[in-house]
Amino acid sequence: MRFQRPRFRSTLMVAAGAALLGTAFLQAPATAGTTAAGAAAAPMSAAAVGPTIWEDTFDGPAGQAPNASKWRYDIGGSGWGNNEREYYTNSTSNSALDGSGNLVITARRESGGHSCWYGTCEYTSARLLTAATFTQQYGRFEARMKLPRGQGLWPAFWMLGDGGAGWPNQGEIDIMENIGKEPSTVHGTIHGPGYSGAGGIGAPYSLPNGQKFADGFHTFTIDWSPNSIIWYVDGIQYQQRTPADLGGKTWVYNHPFFMIMNVAVGGGWPGDPDGSTVMPQTMTVDYVRVSSLSGGGSGGGQISALGKCMDVAGANPADGTAVQLYDCNGTAAQQWTRPGDGTIRALGKCLDVAGGGTADGTKLQIATCSGNPAQQFTYSSAHDLVNPQANKCVDIPSANATNGNRLQIWTCNGTAAQKWTI
Repeated sequence: MRFQRPRFRSTLMVAAGAALLGTAFLQAPATAGTTAAGAAAAPMSAAAVGPTIWEDTFDGPAGQAPNASKWRYDIGGSGWGNNEREYYTNSTSNSALDGSGNLVITARRESGGHSCWYGTCEYTSARLLTAATFTQQYGRFEARMKLPRGQGLWPAFWMLGDGGAGWPNQGEIDIMENIGKEPSTVHGTIHGPGYSGAGGIGAPYSLPNGQKFADGFHTFTIDWSPNSIIWYVDGIQYQQRTPADLGGKTWVYNHPFFMIMNVAVGGGWPGDPDGSTVMPQTMTVDYVRVSSLSGGGSGGGQISALGKCMDVAGANPADGTAVQLYDCNGTAAQQWTRPGDGTIRALGKCLDVAGGGTADGTKLQIATCSGNPAQQFTYSSAHDLVNPQANKCVDIPSANATNGNRLQIWTCNGTAAQKWTI
C-alpha cells in the first residue's frame, strides 16, 4: 500500500490548491502485449475519434510563456497535501516554450527566494491547469510527453472535476503519473467518494524490455464516455473502469473536468530526491489535445441556463441573426461546438458580440467566423461564459427566461442569469 496522500483545494484561487494525485497497486504492472484490469492490450481505434475540441501544440518562440488563454498556474509551496518539496511558480524559468513546438516544465534545485511548508524552499517547478479556461465532459484526452527522470521526481497529467463539492466528491482522473524510482512505469487511476488517495482505483503500465519513459516521447490517453474510462499508452489499451468496478460506491465522472500537468518534487509516495538525483529535470510536452468521440462524445451540444437553451433565432444561419433563449429542443440551432480556438459555433457560424461592442447590453448574434476578439469566449470553472475583449459575461437580460429573450453581454455578477451549462 502506498503512502496515504490527503488532498485539498484552496477556496482562495479559482484554480488553485488541487492537490496532487496518488494511486494504489491493484495488480502487477501491465506491459505492452499484456493486460491489466481486464482490458485487452490492443491499439486504440482511430475511427472512434471525432473533431478536435481543444488543442495546444505549443508553437512559439523559445522562452515564451504558455498561452494564457489556455493555461493558468497553481502557485505556492504548501506541500499540496503530499509533503511535496517544490514551490510552483509562474516563471518562464519553470515553464516555457522551447521554440521547437514543445512546452518544457522544468524542476530546479533552488529556493527562488520562496518559503515552503518546511522552511526555505529547495526546489521550484510549475503546475499548469485549465480550470479557468477550459472544462469538458467526455471525449478523448491525450498528451504526448517526454518525462523527467530521477529519484523524487513526480510528473503527472491529470484532471479534476469542476464544481464546488470538493475533493474527492467532484472526482479525479489521473491520465498519467510517474515516480522517478519507477522509470519504466506509469499509473492511471480514478479517485472519488470512498475510493481516494491510497484507495484510488487504477492500474500501472510498464514499457517492455526495460525502456524508460524519460528516453523518448510517449502518448498518454483516456477515452471517457458515459460510464466508461479507458486508458492507453502509445495507443495500447491497458485499463478500463466502469461503475461496476466501484463496489457500489458513487461514479462521479458525469460532469465537466479540467486538465492539469505538473512536475512535483518529493512527497510521501515518490520520496525525496537523494544524491543520485540530477537537477534540473524537465517534462517536455509536444501537444495536449481533446477530441470528441464519434460514438457518444461531445462534438456538439446544448448550452443552457435558467432551464432554457442558447438558440439561433429561426435556425437562420445568416450573419447578424439574433442569439436568444428558447426551450431546449435538440435542433441544429441549439447544437454548439467549441473547436478549441476560443470560438463557440452553430450552423457553421460563430457566436459574436454585435459590432465588437464592449458595453453592458451589447447583443449577441452569429456571424461568419473571422478570428476577431468579438468571437472569443472562455468558459470558467464558475460556469461563466466570458468575452475577454469586453471582460463581460454572456447574460440573460433581466434574468427573464421567456422564449425569444435575446442574449447580451453584461458585467459579470454571479447571478443565475450568467451561469451556463455546456
